[in-house]
Amino acid sequence: MTNKSNLNNLTKSEEDYLKALFQLLVEDDSEKVGNNLLADYLNVSPASTNNMVKKLKTKNYVVSEKYGKLDLTEQGKSIAVRLIRKHRLWETFLCKYLNFSWDEVHEVAEQLEHIKSSKLIDELDRFMDFPEKDPHGEIIPNANGEYAVLPKIMLSSLAEGEVCKLIAVDDGSVNFLKYVSEIGLALSSEIKVIEVREFDNSIRIQFNDTIETVTRKFADNVFVKKLV
Repeated sequence: MTNKSNLNNLTKSEEDYLKALFQLLVEDDSEKVGNNLLADYLNVSPASTNNMVKKLKTKNYVVSEKYGKLDLTEQGKSIAVRLIRKHRLWETFLCKYLNFSWDEVHEVAEQLEHIKSSKLIDELDRFMDFPEKDPHGEIIPNANGEYAVLPKIMLSSLAEGEVCKLIAVDDGSVNFLKYVSEIGLALSSEIKVIEVREFDNSIRIQFNDTIETVTRKFADNVFVKKLV
């Protein structure tokens, strides 16, 4: 269990790096995460990342393995999971109680996740009757720091004729989430793959009596469960 005083001493930037490293290692299942990949993910310079990684190593949150591969210590993982828990609880609260749409909650939750009060977060969880998933379909870690990654299949991996249900979307891009809403897709939407075009890997899909052609990039960021 992470020492609360350590949590309170972390800067916002340090927390952002720990969460980003965790998401790359665990959620994206990256085999090797080095300084450059972490810098690209956070949209910062490699020099800034190098300095921050050195600081996090000194504080025993990050370790380096062979060939520059980065990993989190147990303490670093615990902090990252707590941040993800706070982020997803705030997203859920904003969407369910404050009339934010799912394309609006991410950026606000990015700010709110850095609030230090554990009691506030636990009471927020209790107030909402302990939700299991956020508005984008991602699993919310519980108060004990237990974390699970939702098994995901990308829409782009399906073949023609297969039917699936939308279970989650990438929540990192406001423009992407707006587009998902604009074409009429939502969590639990049933989707049938009509055609996969060889030329550009675009995909024709059918849902809600609508047929839409989406790009490969779009389909890589929509996660589904096969039905047929």
